[in-house]
Amino acid sequence: MKTTAALLWDTPGTWDVREVDLDPPRAGEVLVRIMATGLCHSDDHFAQGDIPFHSYPACGGHEGAGIVEAVGPGVTRVAPGDHVVTSFIPACGRCRNCVTGRQNICVNGALITVGTQLDGTFRMHADGRGVAQNACISTFSEWTVMPEVSATPIRRDVPFEVAAIVGCAVPTGWGSAVRAAGIDAGDVVIVMGVGGIGINAVQGARHIGSGRVIAVDPVEMKRELALELGATDAVAHIGEADELARSLTNGQGADSAIVCVGVVTGEHVAEAYATIKVGGTVVVTSAANHALTGIPVPLLDLALHEKRIQGALYGMGGPAREIPLMLDLYKAGSLKLDELVTRTYDIEQINEAYADMHKGLNVRGVVSFAERHARA
Repeated sequence: MKTTAALLWDTPGTWDVREVDLDPPRAGEVLVRIMATGLCHSDDHFAQGDIPFHSYPACGGHEGAGIVEAVGPGVTRVAPGDHVVTSFIPACGRCRNCVTGRQNICVNGALITVGTQLDGTFRMHADGRGVAQNACISTFSEWTVMPEVSATPIRRDVPFEVAAIVGCAVPTGWGSAVRAAGIDAGDVVIVMGVGGIGINAVQGARHIGSGRVIAVDPVEMKRELALELGATDAVAHIGEADELARSLTNGQGADSAIVCVGVVTGEHVAEAYATIKVGGTVVVTSAANHALTGIPVPLLDLALHEKRIQGALYGMGGPAREIPLMLDLYKAGSLKLDELVTRTYDIEQINEAYADMHKGLNVRGVVSFAERHARA
């Protein structure tokens, strides 16, 4: 079949929206009609060259929601007609990490930038070449084929534009606070960057019982939203957050700082590190340029003060658990999601959408395929 998709032909580059060929699902795979996809900063990392695909052309998108249209042989997890949210970690359920409850770091995560399906072959093709699919899924396409383990069934009473962002932004930010930061009731928490990921770290920190949640972002609109969704304080610069945290803790500093800036550097981590108390934790959730190394923190201080720098992928949670949980919390009114979708776009507007992201106009932009499918 044919599908309209957004491709990169090289990196750095811009998204090329065109028609490509899509093969039917093979054993263990499903065909999904994508209804909406979030415009995550991670996909912009591919366009900017911060993270390269193994081969090109490549189709982006990893944060999506849609409807299962067909299944390949042996599929038991989902059935045609099911509403699903995509998972960018095709967790196998058998490796050491999976069987110990750490599906977010399944060994299959190595396939995120490879672009093939689990059997090593391509399902998308353009100009006679295999198209690499981001994380085996590629939600920047109106139709896509993916492993059945990448499609998590969801309840049907959630709008697709909202469900889509639960594929990455929501559990990643939420879990960075609830799990990775190890927050206790009454803690003082700094969230550095409150875009699509950080705003959910704010919500997670408040949900778990933080006493003060200090949101840091240079964009006023994002600071205002953070205050609406659970932050007790919002400042423009990390230095202001440091001063506030120390004023609240007799000079000790924040219990934890969660780094959710767009493109992280060692300096960002060092700034966050400087704000935390003895025994505190810095959580690094943001992605960096793949070639960047080094964090300028005092090594003696790291040991003597028992501080911790903790990486976090997908909020340190398993997609099969996190996705339904986030949507249940949303329907119960405990998690705000509608407020996060700043604007919806057509797939042909994808480069405009990412330009808006860079301008600080969106918390989360979403591409909707609903009208396109309705016209078909």
